[in-house]
Amino acid sequence: MTPSDGYLLDNRQNEAAQRFGAFAALFDPTTFRHIEAFGIGPGWRCWEVGAGGTSVVSWLAEKVGPAGKVVATDIDTSRLAADARPPVEVRVHDVGAEEPPGEGFDLVHARLVLVHVRDRERALRSMIRSLRPGGRLLVEDADPALQPLICPDECGPEQKLANRLRQGFRRLLADRGADLSYGRKLLRLLREAGLHGVEADAFFPVTSPACTALEAATVRQVRDRLVTAGLATDEDIDQHLANVEAGGMDLLTAPMISAWGRKEG
Repeated sequence: MTPSDGYLLDNRQNEAAQRFGAFAALFDPTTFRHIEAFGIGPGWRCWEVGAGGTSVVSWLAEKVGPAGKVVATDIDTSRLAADARPPVEVRVHDVGAEEPPGEGFDLVHARLVLVHVRDRERALRSMIRSLRPGGRLLVEDADPALQPLICPDECGPEQKLANRLRQGFRRLLADRGADLSYGRKLLRLLREAGLHGVEADAFFPVTSPACTALEAATVRQVRDRLVTAGLATDEDIDQHLANVEAGGMDLLTAPMISAWGRKEG
């Protein structure tokens, strides 16, 4: 997939920076905890797939130091390239259509990426192939179908409107080939791919300022698509954004499932 294919959440839109900031606040602690448990240290070679923002890339660069390497790839590297410094190398790359950007990696990580990739099977094979023997793979993806509501406690018109718009957003994702139940499949897929010591857990933020910020940025980013598809009106979206800003709703995100394993050797 390339930006011109109509990827719903384009990195070049103004709201992308707000979404990346919310993702960092919500999910970086979980990601970093898993990678720390792998024993990351100076000299490691890492591939950050679909990096998008800079928070994970910067943290990896600090961990591996000048003797290591962090290859950060995305179909749109506009938010990565400006600040890239060794040991970070930024490459434009489509993980579902191109060969890996190297081999012998100690760690390959993708967060909230593969759910959007059309050829997820090829992407996963590519990531595993790029690992050194004994290298670690960490894949973290949402499962919106596991918990499809943004307001499970649908106690009033504000919550009902929020859930209706969330259903529209999920419809747009599915129409572009996203697998909304991908997260729950990760354990099986990593085992079937031959990885060892496969485990998984899930993080499910139920409400926080970052959840609220993420919702506002996401709705603004897909506003025109929702209206064009007949899934919402401008009045619906204005009302929802006003409700979000008022701060009276408990907004959550879909569960993020983290699965990891080790390549044989």
